[in-house]
This record gives sequence, structure tokens and C-alpha cells, in this order.
Amino acid sequence: MPEKLFLFDFDGVLVDSLSLYEKSVNLCLEKIGQRPIETREEFLDLFEENFFSAVTKRGVNVGEFMAASKAVTPTLDYDVVRPFSGLIPVLAELKKRHVLVIISSNSSFAIRLMLGKYGFSPYFDDILAADFAFSKIEKIRYAVDRCGTNGNRSLYVCDTAGDVREAREAGVKTVAVTWGWHPRSRLERALPDVIVDDPKKLLDLALPA
Repeated sequence: MPEKLFLFDFDGVLVDSLSLYEKSVNLCLEKIGQRPIETREEFLDLFEENFFSAVTKRGVNVGEFMAASKAVTPTLDYDVVRPFSGLIPVLAELKKRHVLVIISSNSSFAIRLMLGKYGFSPYFDDILAADFAFSKIEKIRYAVDRCGTNGNRSLYVCDTAGDVREAREAGVKTVAVTWGWHPRSRLERALPDVIVDDPKKLLDLALPA
């Protein structure tokens, strides 16, 4: 049995993909006849909760949105995305004794493409993306059950207030990183268990409690 289960959000934690993700969402909204997101702040507000819950409140049919996403995703320019620095050595060290899984609202197609592009693929045991389930609570609980760990030995590394709230409801420890989409002030309001400013600090969380 692994010592701990490290669950990683993808966008904003492993890769700097904010501009591309925002463009993708707006392309999908336009494709289904919905009003696009007008400002960056409005876009980031969607991630104060589960993204799919947030767009549903805007009147978006999630089934139609996902159908549009399936068409839009392969057409995007992934060369504009960059990995955050300093993560590969950290992931390699964590992988020695722990299970690493991605929990994301992005598509598995996009995630696998970028994991391979930036050398992240060898470190992750599974990917639970939007095509697995919309709720991160559901995905986190599935990963914990499948791995055979518990809430005290499971951590979700994330970058938005909504992620923190879903992970807390799922019963795992919440680790918010400050290099992602939401600034520290938003993250603090969501009350994560830990806030991390440097990827190397994730190794401290791998130590026995």
C-alpha cells in the first residue's frame, strides 16, 4: 500500500494554461449559442465552486458544452501552454513512495497530450478528467477508495478556491498552491489546510505525519 495519495489538479498546478483554457471555454460557449465570458475576473469567478456547477447557473447545458468541447479541444494551440518550473524533480521524488493521480475539469485528451509534451506522464497512475465525472468530490472519493487510503493520507494539490471547497467536502487534506489561477487572497478565504508557494514544499507534505 502506498504511504499517501497525492491528487493533483492539472491546469494552474502543473501547467500555465489559463489563457488557453479561457479561450477554449469561450469557443465552446459560442458554439452552443451562449454568451462568452467577458473578463478574466468573471472567468476566474467560475472557479469559486465546481466549474460545471458554475456554468450551469449561467444557463449552460453541460451536455451541449461537453459536445462542443469534444470538437474544440483538438483544434487548440497547445504550444502556448507552459509547464511550471521545478515540478519534475518533486514528482519523481513523490512517485517513489506514493500514488499520484490527476483530478481535473479539463478533458483527458488535453491532459494526456500535455503530460506527454512536458515529460509528466511517467509520474501519474491515473487521470480522472471531465469525461470521467463532472464533480471533483466524486472523483476524489473514487481515487481514495480505489487506492485504499483515507482522508488523512490523501491530499489534493490545487489552485482555486472551488477546488479547496470540493476537496474538503470529499474528506481529504487541501493543499493550495499560489502559482496558479487564484491569488493567495482568494485561496485564504477558502481555508485550505496548507498553502504552498514553492513546488519543493510539497515534499514536506510527503513526510510521515
